[in-house]
Parts: sequence; structure tokens; C-alpha cells
Amino acid sequence: MPKPLDLSALRRYAVARTLFAPTTLPRAIDKLGFVQADPIRAPAPAQDLTLRHRVKDYRAGDLKRRYTRLAVEEDFFINHGILPRETQRLMHPRRARTVWGADKMRQAQAVLDFVRERGTVHPREVDAQFSHGKVSNWFGGTTNASTQLLDGMQYRGMVRIAGRAGGVRLYAAAPIIEPPEDPQQHMDALANVVIRLYAPLPERTLKHLVSRLVYAAPQWMHLRKDTLRRVRTRLQHAKIDGHSWYWPEGENPASNRHEPDDIVRLLAPFDPIVWDRDRFERLWGWAYRFEAYTPAPNRVRGYYALPLLWRDQVIGWGNLAWRDAKLKADIGYVAGKPPREVAFKRALDDELHRMRAFL
Repeated sequence: MPKPLDLSALRRYAVARTLFAPTTLPRAIDKLGFVQADPIRAPAPAQDLTLRHRVKDYRAGDLKRRYTRLAVEEDFFINHGILPRETQRLMHPRRARTVWGADKMRQAQAVLDFVRERGTVHPREVDAQFSHGKVSNWFGGTTNASTQLLDGMQYRGMVRIAGRAGGVRLYAAAPIIEPPEDPQQHMDALANVVIRLYAPLPERTLKHLVSRLVYAAPQWMHLRKDTLRRVRTRLQHAKIDGHSWYWPEGENPASNRHEPDDIVRLLAPFDPIVWDRDRFERLWGWAYRFEAYTPAPNRVRGYYALPLLWRDQVIGWGNLAWRDAKLKADIGYVAGKPPREVAFKRALDDELHRMRAFL
């Protein structure tokens, strides 16, 4: 007999559907649909921490090392990250909400001609060629105007990120993509990506994710309401504890197949299980916050606390450091102490061993 569809069943379903059996790197990215990226290394970038659970024998930096050989693109979706190339093309030709004037467009065209001539360029080469100077950035400091221009060109689909050198983006000319005959089909497909990645979704999160598609495809922002309406008609849903939840058609959240394994996993702050904080609190009953940008005296759990998943429960967090080829782990628990089960201690040791191999 299937279990009743309550919050416990939904929690098991949320964990089981995204923590699929480890596979190859290309297949894992295709299955996820989007991997959010972040440059902070504590102890590794978020994209690596996400992929380590879903790619067999994954090692920190594998995505960066293999990027040029994969059919993927680094681009802005609902956040910055990695997408299958076919999905990335659904967002283009992208028209940014900030319209560049004639002078800025001439500047961008000159840089594009230079990029096409060189093939792949480092922002340093562009800066040396054009001497664009410095501009203010979002963090109150300054950055090279060439770097900011290339970022804007990449968002607009003029150039693509061809790889990285020492963490710095390298750029190449992007292929020309023709406008679709039916933009609504593209918006529906993009909505499907976020639903597949983050389901099951409380109604508030579903609305939020569809609204964030304005960053993926601002040229079609007028289609957001229709996209949300169409999504609702094709998703399954149920009201649990007074809240409406949605998930893809054909999936059964109450299935007995979602029983959790005796495994501990330390998750990235942007892992699909963790990403939406409202969903997280509904499923696990406590508030997780990403505190890397919180002043140190005000942090509750640490600079880069990784949520700790035991079976289908997020019961704590870990702050990890990798120094001199040694892993230092500081583990905290919502209940103030770890589970007393011997199975938990063994599973935590196994996870820390996997983390050492990954790093």
C-alpha cells in the first residue's frame, strides 16, 4: 500500500527525486537541467559540491576541466550557472531590459570584431586593445570597464563563455540564434526546467520561479502570467497542511520507492534540496540561511555552512576547511547533539571520507 500523501511523504519524495543514482557528468547535468554556480571555495565551489552527489567518482574541478568538451554553456538562467546547450539556446536571442545606447553598441561591436578575429580572448587582452578604463561595480569598488562590457555582451548573446583561465572567464563569439516562431513554447520549456529541478514546489515557490524567468528571457517577460497559468494546468497538485504543492505529471510523491537510504550528505548551499528557503522551512521545520555575506559576529551557523542530510532529514550543518591536504570538519546540529544511532556515526564518517577523496 502506498503511504498517504502527507508532509513526511513529500519530504522523502523531494530527496529521492533529486538525489538520483550517480551517473556520468553529461547525464547528471542533463538530468538536473541547471547547476547553480558560485565562486566561493569553502571547501569547493557550489557547482562541484552539487555535482559530487550525482556524478560517479566526481572530483573538485571536474566541471571546469571538462567544460570545453561538454555540450553545456555557462549563462544566467534564474541564477548564474551551467545549462545543457539546448536549454541555453531557448533563452536567446536575449534582449536585456537595459537598452544600450548607440555609443555603447558601437563599442560592443568593435570588441565583438576583435573577439572574432582572435577566436578566444581574455578580458585583459580586450582591455589592452581598447583601454576602456575603470567603472564602479555592484560592490562599491571598481572593475575594468572591459570586463563589465564583456559580461553585458555575454548576457545579450553576443559572446559566450568559452572556458576559464585561473578562474577568469574567457570569451568567444556566440553563434547567431534566430528568434523562435512561438516564444511561448520556449517559456513553457524553461518553466519545465525549473519545475523538474525544484519539485515538489509550494505555490509561493512556483510563482517565484516562473517570475525569475524574466532574467533568463527578459524579452518575453509579458508571457510570464500565461506561462504560470499554463504550468498550473499541467502539473499535479495537492493541499498539505494548508499549503498547495505542485509536481510534474506522472510522478507519485506517495510511492514506496522513495524510502531513504542510511546515508549522510553534506549539501551545497544552492543544492536543489536547499535552494528555496521557504520550501526548506516547510519540509524540515527550521531556517537555513547562507551567511557568507553576513558580518562574522552575526553568523549563526558559519561562513559557508553545508546543510547535513541524514536519510530524508536535514538535521544540521557542517563547516569544512581543506588545508595541507587535510579536512577539518565542524559539525553542528539543530537538536544540539547528533543522533545516537551507530548507523549515523558510520554514515557521517563515510561522508567525510568521500569529501576527502572529492577534494
